[in-house]
Amino acid sequence: MSYNTFGRLFRFTTWGESHGPALGATVDGVPPMLEITEAEIQTYLDKRKPGQSKYTTQRREPDAVKILSGVFEGKTTGTPVQLMIENTDQRSKDYGDIAQSYRPGHADYTYMAKYGIRDYRGGGRSSARETAARVAAGALARKVLGDGITIRASMVQMGSHKIDRSRFDWAEVNKNPFFCADPVTAEAWATELDAIRKSGSSIGAVIEVVAEGVPAGWGAPIYGKLDADLATALMSINAAKAVEIGAGMEAACLTGEENADEMVPGTNGLPEFLSNNAGGILGGISTGQPIVARFAVKPTSSILTPRKSVNTKGEATDVVTKGRHDPCVGIRAVPIAEAMMAIVLADHMMLHRAQCG
Repeated sequence: MSYNTFGRLFRFTTWGESHGPALGATVDGVPPMLEITEAEIQTYLDKRKPGQSKYTTQRREPDAVKILSGVFEGKTTGTPVQLMIENTDQRSKDYGDIAQSYRPGHADYTYMAKYGIRDYRGGGRSSARETAARVAAGALARKVLGDGITIRASMVQMGSHKIDRSRFDWAEVNKNPFFCADPVTAEAWATELDAIRKSGSSIGAVIEVVAEGVPAGWGAPIYGKLDADLATALMSINAAKAVEIGAGMEAACLTGEENADEMVPGTNGLPEFLSNNAGGILGGISTGQPIVARFAVKPTSSILTPRKSVNTKGEATDVVTKGRHDPCVGIRAVPIAEAMMAIVLADHMMLHRAQCG
């Protein structure tokens, strides 16, 4: 099993490599009669595409999406939607020096151990280039969810420097190159990351993604938990090393009294929660509160500082990774986080309707 498919009722399969002719996704389970255009999908891809600032890889890819099937006269037909994004700015020669060496922190060794062959050009299938297809699929998922559900993400930490929550403003996210809801912290990050970039190094980050408008009742107990599927989706993003829902790891520091999200009578006979330590999910099922998740991404492993490694013959070597790389992958992970949240929610919306009507 190669596991290139995600989801149950709303499901997509991605294909393609970083330096191949193209990559894309086949999205199945999309309901018919949804209005969708390439331009709508492109809006989300434009947030993720490389080369938009000096803080991301300078690979120049338009990431122009083409709809090959599943849409007729601007509406989905209920058949698989095939999406394709051509690669136009590959520089495979940048990777010639590491063709016979394993880059520390990359999937080079593990791919070779599993398959006996690897595409060393930009990491092949293990490259974050694959996530462009996810963002395209996420645009379709948003259509399935409709306008009543809002999904937004922000980078909330770079290295050890966190945002100031008192300045959190969603309106600021698209006004700075970090997709950060705290403009003051974004300015400080710019100075720090500029120095890191010029030194040829990298740094990690934390991204927060929030979905609002999700009704109570989506998800399932035990093996179909909404938070478990969301954690799986976010953990599948390249470079992700940790995921938390709601209070997350901080819940270990709370008492039972502090952690319990108390309820009082609200409107329409529904309870009103006084806090949201659960991140909008209890027992694997949505509560109607905002669904809040965060995930940490490691520093980009492609750096100019020599690192000890071995080559394919098992001999000791030093590896320096040349080419064009993100000094902080957390920046472009923001639109990917939104896409994966949308995909999980669309799948659970359809699963809920299938069982409960």
